[in-house]
Parts: sequence; structure tokens; C-alpha cells
Amino acid sequence: MPEKTTVLYASVGADLIHFDLDVEAAALTRRATVSMPANVQYVWPHASRQFLYVASSDSASGMGQPGTNHHVSAFRIDPSSGALSPHGAPILLPYRPIHMATDIPSAHVLVAFNNPPDLRVYRINEDATLGVEVSQPARSDIGIFPHQVLAMPDNRHIILVTRGHDAAGGKPEEPGALKVFRNDNGVLCDEVSIAPNGGYGFGPRHLDFHPSKPWIYVSLERQNAVEMFTHDSGKLAATAAFRENTLLEPDNIRGHQLVGTVHVHPNGRFVYVANRASSAVDKDGKKVFAGGENSIAVFAIDESSGKPSPIQHVDTRGIHCRTFHIDPTGQLMVCAHIMGLPLADGTEIPTRLSLFRIGGDGKLTFARHYDIETGGRSMWWMGMVTLP
Repeated sequence: MPEKTTVLYASVGADLIHFDLDVEAAALTRRATVSMPANVQYVWPHASRQFLYVASSDSASGMGQPGTNHHVSAFRIDPSSGALSPHGAPILLPYRPIHMATDIPSAHVLVAFNNPPDLRVYRINEDATLGVEVSQPARSDIGIFPHQVLAMPDNRHIILVTRGHDAAGGKPEEPGALKVFRNDNGVLCDEVSIAPNGGYGFGPRHLDFHPSKPWIYVSLERQNAVEMFTHDSGKLAATAAFRENTLLEPDNIRGHQLVGTVHVHPNGRFVYVANRASSAVDKDGKKVFAGGENSIAVFAIDESSGKPSPIQHVDTRGIHCRTFHIDPTGQLMVCAHIMGLPLADGTEIPTRLSLFRIGGDGKLTFARHYDIETGGRSMWWMGMVTLP
């Protein structure tokens, strides 16, 4: 049986760039580029891997200036090459989407918004084009600053990850939570809010599911930590079973240090978390990197308890790794950095993709990097799709 082909897509501003991926050689070959109505925010493949959904917006990130141009666009993926072509008309969104996914069968698109906080659902038609919005019941609490939405493996529940905010500017801390909704064919009903200690000291950004065990790994952006929650028939435990720091030097914070994406290895034996830093300071009239950890923290997962134990911290060799992805065979990791920045010694670190081989012990070995010309734009998203 021929080996399946995996392709990689990376965004630069409103452009989505297609790369061929050679897993064995740890190499990328750049192919074509397609452009969105505005800057790419997030991308998700259809369950069939024949289509790709791309969320875009002209709003500033975070709590910045809101824009007016927000969409989800559908693309057909060529099954032999991975080339993208438009598939039906884009749908309009009310404001900037921070994250997007489909439910398990790709019957619906789930879209999370953080400014203002919201969660919306849109039907996917039988031909995989984008359909109408699904009317939702009134919700009493959507959470503070959502950052990710995912369907649980049973597809009967949806989790909205809400980060909250640290205390700043005279304002008190705003709590984070995992908001769990019951899913009835795209209609989401409030079920439970998981917020240990009322959500204070709990700033979740992303989560990922173990492939075979009832374990969920949650990255805590505001605490530079990863936690593991158990779940049973869609019900999450009220508190984490385990918590581990993600930094190599937790007592040496320089500038703004944040945790990012979390991914469980396809074999379920390891979990990876991105540490991000991009603060700049003035040096001789020039902005340079203030220092901090841009790394992947590697954890071994105890096969009986699910406890993550740190085994490695690897420099990603770039500035602010916002997204990373593991190829489906579990042999290669690609890290995407949203920006470039000079170091204090004058070395220029450009926006880049860094490739790492993954060993049988879960540890990472640097293979190569590709510098990406961005014209001052951000490489906001990157991911892989294995062709059917």
C-alpha cells in the first residue's frame, strides 16, 4: 500500500502557503499560495481531508482595534498534490474569530471569538460547502476571553477554552474556565463550567485529547504550566489530576513569558507544550529581544496515571512559536514563529519554520529551519493535512 502524503500549510498575513512535506528527509518544498479576504486566523481540515476551512479577519489581535472583514472560507484539497481551490462562497462572521474547528464528523463549523467573547456554530452542507448559522439558546456565561473550541471525541460535548486575564492596570484578575456544552446536532446547551479555585490562577489557552485514554492536557498560558484532567462520558473532573511547570527556568522570567499550543503525540506516550517569548527592549536605538524561553517542553506520559513528567526543553530557534504540529506518523514536528527579532548581540532572527525529528523516546532533535519572507506580516498559523 503506498505511503500517504502529508502536506503543510502556513499563513503569512492573508496568504496561505502550501508546502510539500518530506517526513523522512525532514524537508519542505514550497508550492502555491492562495489569498484570503483578510489575515488568516485559524485553519481546520474536513474529516474527509478533502476540504479545508480557513478563518480570516482584519481585526487586530487580542483586545486591539476591531475590524469589519471577518470570514470562514472553504477550499477543496487536491487529493494528489494538496493544492487548494475555492469551494463555494465564504460565510460572513460578526467579528474576529480566534479559533475554529469542526465537530467530529465535520457536520458543523465551531467558531470561537474573544473580543467580544462568543461561540457560534455553522452548518456544513453535504457537498462540504459552508452553510447557515445554527440558532443557539441564550447563554448566561460564555466565559472571559475564549481561545479555543473543540468537540470531545464522543461529539456529544463541546469544550470552549476561556483564558481570562491577569490583573493589570488597576483591574483585578478575571478568571479562566473550561466551558462544556452538550451538543445536539449543532445546538449547544450549557452543561458545566470547570474553573478550579473559581478560575483564579487558572488561565487555559489550549487543550488536546489523549488518543486512547480519558485524559485531557490543558496548557495554562497565564501560569506557564500544563495540567491533566480526566473525563468520563463527556464529564470533566472538577480539578486537574496533575500540574507541571513548562519552563526550564521558571524563576528567570524576562519580559512577557507565555505558554501556547499543546499537542499529544499520536502514540499517546508524550505531550508537547510551546513556551513563547517576544518582548523587546531598546538597545542603541534599536528594538532587540529581551530574552525568555522560546522552546518546546517535552513530557513523558505515565501509561497508568496519565501524569506528565518533563524530560526535555528544546529551543525552537525562533521568536514566539505560536503554532506547532506533529506529523501523523509521529516522526516530525514543525514549529512556526509569528515574527522575527534581532538579538542583543546583533544577530537577526527572521520569521521561520523549524523542523525537529521526534525520537522513539519522544525527545526532539533539530533538523533544519526555513526562513520565511513576510514583508512585516505575521505567520499566525501553521498545520499539516494527510491526504486521503
